Amino acid sequence: MNRFAWLLDRLAYEPRRNAKLALIADYLRSTPDPDRGYALAAMTGGLVFQNAKPGLVRALIAERTDPVLFALSYDYVGDLSETVALMWPAKHGANAVPHLPEVVAGLRNSGKTELPRLIASWLDALDETGRWALLKLITGALRIGVSARLAKTAAASIGGIAPDEVEHVWHGLEPPYTELFAWLEGRAPRPQATDPAPFRPVMLSHALEDGDFAKLDPAAFQAEWKWDGIRVQAVSGTRPDGTRVTRLYSRTGEDIGASFPDILEALLLDGALDGELLVRREEAVQSFNTLQQRLNRKSVTPKMLAEYPAHIRAYDLLVDGEEDIRELPLGERRKRLENFVSRLASPAVDLSPPIPFGSWEELTAARADPASAGAGADAEAVEGCMLKRLDSPYLPGRPKGYWYKWKRDARLVDCVLMYAQRGHGKRSSFYSDFTFGVWRTSPEGDELVPVGKAYFGFTDEELVELDRFVRRNTLNRFGPVREVTHEAGSGLVLEVAFEGLQRSTRHKSGLAMRFPRISRIRWDKPPREADRIEALEQLLPA
Repeated sequence: MNRFAWLLDRLAYEPRRNAKLALIADYLRSTPDPDRGYALAAMTGGLVFQNAKPGLVRALIAERTDPVLFALSYDYVGDLSETVALMWPAKHGANAVPHLPEVVAGLRNSGKTELPRLIASWLDALDETGRWALLKLITGALRIGVSARLAKTAAASIGGIAPDEVEHVWHGLEPPYTELFAWLEGRAPRPQATDPAPFRPVMLSHALEDGDFAKLDPAAFQAEWKWDGIRVQAVSGTRPDGTRVTRLYSRTGEDIGASFPDILEALLLDGALDGELLVRREEAVQSFNTLQQRLNRKSVTPKMLAEYPAHIRAYDLLVDGEEDIRELPLGERRKRLENFVSRLASPAVDLSPPIPFGSWEELTAARADPASAGAGADAEAVEGCMLKRLDSPYLPGRPKGYWYKWKRDARLVDCVLMYAQRGHGKRSSFYSDFTFGVWRTSPEGDELVPVGKAYFGFTDEELVELDRFVRRNTLNRFGPVREVTHEAGSGLVLEVAFEGLQRSTRHKSGLAMRFPRISRIRWDKPPREADRIEALEQLLPA
């Protein structure tokens, strides 16, 4: 456990990608099974412990410290795992330092009544760094700047193979991945997946930049709309005994089918579709806010199925029957996709329509007016458009030169900073999460109402300035949150960029922003000149 803790600690403070790769690869080479496999699972999100929750950790520390002192410390540190690790009254030598496999087995197999005692015994035995790593593992919030793709790339380097090769076999394996490491080290053949409905790593795009147009031939590309849903992979396969297996995966390979039984029922042909998960009713795609009513549901009622019917708008076909067609060019896969969707004949699945264009000027005009360019009644759910080379195979990851995303220009609005909250990880000592509002007329006069929250878009230098402003202009404190000065003549204006807007009963303003970010800090502008709610309401879908 100590070596795993050392790795997490080094990764948390290492900003360079190549250095992170080297740290992980060295750890995987020098650490025996099954320890390294469980470490890899932790870094790729493959460890979930049903009974180990943050609330359990809070209860344990509450039994051992003054609650007022803990609240003050948590307010300052801003991270639960780090605060508990620092404040835990250690009993060095009371217990043996646990090994990582022992911890994983204990968290998996212990019941709710036994688990608190077990976790407390581990915390007693570990030092501050070990306690921090253990608590990060329990809460599932590593936040060490390592993506699943980066960890798999480091593992692939052990065998000198391409990261995509690891991706191809990954979802047929289980922690601690002994088969994977045996293959990577040349001690065993490549693992064979036996799942009839496995996840295939998705192909991603690059953002299109103005300078790219001069390098690209419009005749070599297909354009289609970029829909405001979530990317999914719908897979159906048949076992040797004839049993059909259907699954719906998120873009990261998480099985989300339990929340969408209506989609699973529509997958009556063997194959693998890549597409966008949406809610579609009255022949129109609904807002992302509507789709959220279906996400992360453990059970779905008949009423919910009727009110929020799930829909897949298909982009690509990866497997047709039992034939893997990912190496075929996109133009050929599109023809196969059209035939597949036609044979499927389900109202829950349709094709993402292509955008007709002959020049970049024509595509620019279509992007500016989706309703008139083929998106029709669904235009409000369009985020922009996608460009895909007709000769592109379907490759895992983000290969260069094949697919591009060209999102619609962000909308801008001037808002007033109202509240600030401490960040996590490297930002735990800064106020970095900002809630902002716009003016609205009330019976008592003008008032500010919150319309969004953002925690990125600014530089490190600007973060220091924002944090300083929050500390110097605090009106009230509510745990890790501070209310800052926000009056007509005193406060801070933030130019906020966002990509969508919808009505929301959860917010006092009645509005909710999609993907808000801080575009600019308006030190020069007084709060009274910030935008009003009417300006945002004019941007709402008709």
